[in-house]
Amino acid sequence: MADQVLVQFSIDKNLRQEVSDIYESLGMDLSTAFRMFLIRSKMERGLPFSAKLPEPSRAEAWNAFQDLRKQAADLPDMSIEEINEEIAIARAERKKHA
Repeated sequence: MADQVLVQFSIDKNLRQEVSDIYESLGMDLSTAFRMFLIRSKMERGLPFSAKLPEPSRAEAWNAFQDLRKQAADLPDMSIEEINEEIAIARAERKKHA
């Protein structure tokens, strides 16, 4: 049998209990589930599941766009001179920190 090592980490108490209950209903304890996770990670040479953020839905994107439009509607109109002045100030600040 291979040498055994103890692996410890902290986890939220409620999360641990909820996950333990799930694995117990599958007929295994938390330690067995973690061993399975590690073995599968080794086989996959990475996480054994997709680990990326989901793409926002069209509705979420549309709502975000509408929120930005509402925010922009409350801003006062600026003249071209005011816009150019803000750009000049931003460029001067950037040069100062470069």
